[in-house]
Amino acid sequence: MITDLNPALILILGALLIPALKASLRTTYVLLLPVLSFLQLYPLPAGSRTEVEVLGMLLSTLHLDKLSFMFAVIFHIAAFILMLYSLHSRDRLQQMVSLVYAGCALGVVLAGDLVTLFIYWEAAAISSVFLIWARRTQASYRAGMRYLIVQVISGLLLLSGIILHARASGSIELTQLDLGTAGGLLIFLAFGIKCAFPLLHNWLVDAYPQATVTGTVVLSAFTTKMAVYALATTFYGAEILIWIGLLMAAFPIFYAVIENDLRRVLTYSMINQLGFMVVGIGIGTELALNGTAAHAFADILFKGLLFMSMGAVLLRTGRINGSDLGGLYKSMPYTTVFCVIGAASISAFPLFSAFVTKSMIMEAAGLEGYTFTWLVLLFASAGVFHHAGIKIPYFAFFAHDSGIRCKEAPTSMLVAMAVAATFSMCIGIFPQTLYALLPYQTDYQPYTTTHVITQLQLLFFSALAFTWLVRQGLYPPELRSVNLDADWLYRKPGRWLAQYAVRAVVASEQQVIVWVKRLSFDVGVRLHRHHGPQGLLARTWPTGSMVLWVAFLLGIYLIFYYVY
Repeated sequence: MITDLNPALILILGALLIPALKASLRTTYVLLLPVLSFLQLYPLPAGSRTEVEVLGMLLSTLHLDKLSFMFAVIFHIAAFILMLYSLHSRDRLQQMVSLVYAGCALGVVLAGDLVTLFIYWEAAAISSVFLIWARRTQASYRAGMRYLIVQVISGLLLLSGIILHARASGSIELTQLDLGTAGGLLIFLAFGIKCAFPLLHNWLVDAYPQATVTGTVVLSAFTTKMAVYALATTFYGAEILIWIGLLMAAFPIFYAVIENDLRRVLTYSMINQLGFMVVGIGIGTELALNGTAAHAFADILFKGLLFMSMGAVLLRTGRINGSDLGGLYKSMPYTTVFCVIGAASISAFPLFSAFVTKSMIMEAAGLEGYTFTWLVLLFASAGVFHHAGIKIPYFAFFAHDSGIRCKEAPTSMLVAMAVAATFSMCIGIFPQTLYALLPYQTDYQPYTTTHVITQLQLLFFSALAFTWLVRQGLYPPELRSVNLDADWLYRKPGRWLAQYAVRAVVASEQQVIVWVKRLSFDVGVRLHRHHGPQGLLARTWPTGSMVLWVAFLLGIYLIFYYVY
């Protein structure tokens, strides 16, 4: 261990060497970097803090408590699994950017002040967009631009909030913030964008399915979990988060059921799972925060497993729509098994991870008297079984036989999925191992008779409802379609506004040209009446007026360029 070295820098700086390495050495190197970073992290004692003075500000570049340690551990596990998964590809850019992005996410959870958090926050946004552009299609380029704009907006809100908060309080420490202040509100909105709050969520559904096979899995592991950590550190106990979380847990279910693109189904499912975490942060008790941290830990693994299985399907078949797939269990049996394990984990089957994590949040809601909250979360639990637990494996691997016959996923992909599946099962079977990492001590016991029977009943009746709806022809069929989401409310009017602005600019430019021509002609005539240097210019007044006209017009164009 190197004293005072932030583990995040090992990933970030180490990743910059990847393009220079040969393929044989690069395979070992990308797997070794997360291991070295973890070895730097693990011996650090709780309460470790590294401070450095920059421009008169005392920045805490590393601050380790139990919550940040838990997120740092799962980020390292995810980075290793994702690098293993990426070995099928020889794209050095993706491997480099993935590790830089993982390092930036790690830097966020280890930051001890708002300025350090902002630096890593923005670096994560900039590096992650290349995972979308790496697909090298027109659709991915446009989705990446929209993604980048939203992430930069989040960063600008965060920076503005930090400045206002620092002026009001005189502190940049990363601690609980007041939502009632201007600075606190802007920071809250910045975190909310990254956490995919309702009406602010469309960047996730828009961009993730456009990323590469590996890129989507990498994005699913870090972006929103950084925001969950930030909210849990600064706004725990804010009751508004309960209502926001309930909306997040409920509304994606309806979109996921009718969505055809299976990776897009998983992005809606991700918002659903984030809703549980946000509710836990809003409740703010020790049990609820433990549940949030535990569920974030488990979600990175089982959601990553589901994204990996769909990525394998896309890689081998070139298709990802449920209407085009089916019967793949014959060609991809191992991928099918891993997908089913991921589906069982997210659905909270006993002996799988979400059974021992999600229930902590619901238990906290019940103990604090949030009966309505508990009921909505119960509905959301049934819904996630429908769209992620059943729909994903059913339409991809079973349902009708599409006639597609392909190779099984590459070995590196299968090994990565096996590691994630093993973790998901071990967490469900041995929950106390995960509970030992939680920020607060707990004696919570998930395997009570009441909990097991209640959950099995919920799953049984959800499966029965799905079967009945399918047999009756009432379940929404997998059809090629475009589903309108909340982004239509601002993207469509925004296009109209942009078109109006362009017409206004063109009209203004034409008026400016007329004005400049008249002005230059008038200047030329006046200069013509004088002698000396003025006379020289006057004798060539058309040339002189042209110089003035071009210079003025160039200035106007530069202004428009930097404005737009």
